[in-house]
Amino acid sequence: MSLDQKDLELIESIVYKNADDIAVSIARSFERLEERIDSTESRLYSRLAAIDDLTSEVRELVKGIDEVDLD
Repeated sequence: MSLDQKDLELIESIVYKNADDIAVSIARSFERLEERIDSTESRLYSRLAAIDDLTSEVRELVKGIDEVDLD
């Protein structure tokens, strides 16, 4: 059972007809991926800033303890 020329042309037309839909779908997927990456990057920078603030507070506390005379 081999494919006839008519069958091959039908398959080719289906592939070409759906190529635009596939390209649009892939482009939208990349856009959603980019949005998610941007969102993750923003959350990551926010959390890093919170960690930096916390470590600064701890440094100030430790510096204050070092300055206190324990005798």
